Amino acid sequence: MKGALFDLDGVITDTAIYHFAAWRHLVKKHFNAELPDELEEKTKGVSREDSLQIILDYLDIKVSKEEFAALAAEKNQLYVHTLKNLSQNDILPGISKLLIDLKQHDIKIALASASKNGPFILKKLGLTDFFDAIVDPAKITSGKPAPDIFLAAAFALAISPYDCVGIEDSVAGVKAINSAGSVSIGVGGDELNHADKRFNNTADLNYQDILKAWETYNHN
Repeated sequence: MKGALFDLDGVITDTAIYHFAAWRHLVKKHFNAELPDELEEKTKGVSREDSLQIILDYLDIKVSKEEFAALAAEKNQLYVHTLKNLSQNDILPGISKLLIDLKQHDIKIALASASKNGPFILKKLGLTDFFDAIVDPAKITSGKPAPDIFLAAAFALAISPYDCVGIEDSVAGVKAINSAGSVSIGVGGDELNHADKRFNNTADLNYQDILKAWETYNHN
């Protein structure tokens, strides 16, 4: 194992709740509609544009390209505004120790997140220095569940994806890791049983169990 490819929302910090709250606010304001809780899972781990399309499809609403771009931009403003108070206290349990242990074992670390706010969030959390590479999702052709962002993350580390583990909390994200050929580490419930190794929450994540999973499931 030479590399660890991290998702951000729901793995390093729980900003997913802020994402969906922003979508709900936007939809209420512009369409006077409500979004059900179950739609949140479908928007987890995917890009802003893909999330907006999922929501518009659910509402059976069509908008122009200009309106689409404006809605996406407004949602991001709402979301970023809620992040201004983000701090090290918002790092999920177990993540700081895991990052330290990975570094101590010379494992390269990359961020493979669909969030365009990734660098800003890592800075607010005080974690930037742990990351050897941060993938720019704007340069990725296909979002999760396509493997592109994890392939790009491995490439940015100059490591084969087969020598990496990917850590995700979304169904689409785990599918993307599997398609990239990396060992998938899922963080969450039974919906992530397609991961090579699943942990119930971030507090359970640890270097030794992740290494054991890579040794068991790697495709080399």
